[in-house]
Amino acid sequence: MNTPSRTNRALGAVIGSAVGDALGAPFEFGPEGVFSARFPKPGQGGEMCGGAGWDPGEATDDTQMAVLVAESLLECGGLELPDVFRWFQRWAAADPKDIGLQTEAVLSSGDPWDLAAALHFQISQRAAGNGALMRAAPSAVYFARQGREATMDAARRIAALTHGDRAAWEGTAVFHELVRVALDGGDPLDAIDDTLTAVHPEHRDRYAVVLSPSWHPDLATEFNGAVWPCLGSAVWALRTTSSYEDAVRAAIDLGGDTDTVAAVTGGLAGAVHGITAVPERWTAPLHVPLPGFGGRILDTEELSTLARRLNGQYSSRRKK
Repeated sequence: MNTPSRTNRALGAVIGSAVGDALGAPFEFGPEGVFSARFPKPGQGGEMCGGAGWDPGEATDDTQMAVLVAESLLECGGLELPDVFRWFQRWAAADPKDIGLQTEAVLSSGDPWDLAAALHFQISQRAAGNGALMRAAPSAVYFARQGREATMDAARRIAALTHGDRAAWEGTAVFHELVRVALDGGDPLDAIDDTLTAVHPEHRDRYAVVLSPSWHPDLATEFNGAVWPCLGSAVWALRTTSSYEDAVRAAIDLGGDTDTVAAVTGGLAGAVHGITAVPERWTAPLHVPLPGFGGRILDTEELSTLARRLNGQYSSRRKK
């Protein structure tokens, strides 16, 4: 088997995450095993079925927000947090089909970009959801060439725009680093122990548990809408399968927050196996609406262009 090129892996991470999101969306909050019960034979087709308010191949808020991060990075030529926040606000104000309750509260609060999430967390004390992790594949590709410290720092800063709990920052940082290792041709599973040394000490033990080879999603003490069991489930799916397709199927079959768990799994598995491992029957109907941006809808070709630009780290300014 040919080893995927870096570009192949970068495309796999960005598009693989979007595919996982769209595949998992119709099964969100359902029980375990529903996906395989409906599609028992891998490769039979029809899996990108739509439902629960989603059209076949339609990506959710997970990928929509991921694209917004990507476009801000490319337009600004780097991370400008106020700009990312403005993109988020414009999208949230356009009444997207789905938006996390916490994310919506932060973006609609009227508070400044650098205070909104922190103020929300002070009041709610609940901000460890997976809503920052879900959108991290494009930024993981963009910052990967800058090394571990830079990519983990960027992940934390982007996550903190909407999530005041450091647990969400650290999970997103771990994801960034595992994708970086994969893009460099390494095995992200082999990099977990070393990555944990860079996790904030107050959260290191929690992530060490869910990223351990002995952990199974059935052992989760919280719903997989929380950031650490979501990331742990994605790593479990990658560890226990040998292909992109099998990893994403395993993720959706866990039930619960299926679109996000599959998006995170798809980003990791795509970075490992490359875009050539993502079935064309899944990429063909994929599309990403962007509410608030003139009816714009990205297809797989446009996502591919975006991923290549992220991988090359060059900007192309355009009117928003």
